[in-house]
Amino acid sequence: MLKRLRRSADAARATLSLYYASDVHGSEQCWRKFLGAARFYGVQALIMGGDLTGKGVVPITLDGSGGFRALFLGEEQTGAGEEQLEELREAIRYNGLYPWEASPEEVALTQGDPVAQAALFDEVMIHELQRWIDLADERMQPLGVGVYVMPGNDDPTVCDAVIASGTWVTACDERVVRVGPHEMISCAYANPTPWNSPRELEEDGLYKHIKRLADQVEDPSTAIFNLHVPPFDSRLDTANEINPDLTLVYKGGQPNPVPVGSTAVRQIIEEYQPLLALHGHIHESRGEARIGRTLCINSGSEYNSGRIHGVTVKLAGPEVLAHQFVIG
Repeated sequence: MLKRLRRSADAARATLSLYYASDVHGSEQCWRKFLGAARFYGVQALIMGGDLTGKGVVPITLDGSGGFRALFLGEEQTGAGEEQLEELREAIRYNGLYPWEASPEEVALTQGDPVAQAALFDEVMIHELQRWIDLADERMQPLGVGVYVMPGNDDPTVCDAVIASGTWVTACDERVVRVGPHEMISCAYANPTPWNSPRELEEDGLYKHIKRLADQVEDPSTAIFNLHVPPFDSRLDTANEINPDLTLVYKGGQPNPVPVGSTAVRQIIEEYQPLLALHGHIHESRGEARIGRTLCINSGSEYNSGRIHGVTVKLAGPEVLAHQFVIG
């Protein structure tokens, strides 16, 4: 009891400024902007809410004499020399995809072979994600800015070891960590989606999963709940309804917006009433909502434009002193 009282008193005196963003989906430019937010906004901590990885690999066929070609965004790209090759790499990464340079023979081996393609994707994805974690270690440790990273429902479990390899980056998924004076829990899982992504649980299982973490928090009134999926029917979870074949549902000639968030996440927030709840997942539902005393935020995402959507938050003990949505 005395230990808890001392921590509560410390939390009441200290302030914390943080920057939160989510759903960069392999965009190199968004990741670099996420790291750049530390200096730009003058915050003490960066929190990444998941969905780090890209959607596919773009093979770049090298001809052995300095030339190359690639099919990128439906167009044949050709060039020669390191400068042009680097321009193509940057364009691929800008769009949340991964460049893979190989000989014509190596490219041919993967064509028409789903097993080989899946193995290649994991290999390239791990390599690119490791670059991101190494960059965060390199740039943030000298500044003393904490970096807290978790995967999202779209990120395969092989990402976990890469995130955990950081020497400065804190892998925060499935754990209680301290962000300044505040406890934070993080959960990458989502309720079921039409895409059958790598990390999904039925609502009952998701509730039990998060509750196990929430029960480890000493003082929810000053805690941050970093939960990738937003709470159900909170205006932070509105997306266009999708048919089983992944086509849009139309009503009155227009797409039909519906709440798609998690009832388990909403129940957890209602029961534990954390100070702050951070969410992503639904890119088009950027905004804020109150569930009881809890400020819930969805930072939104526009990763394929190269612009990062984020939010700065200043906390003091059991209060949110200020918050601001930002785009960079």
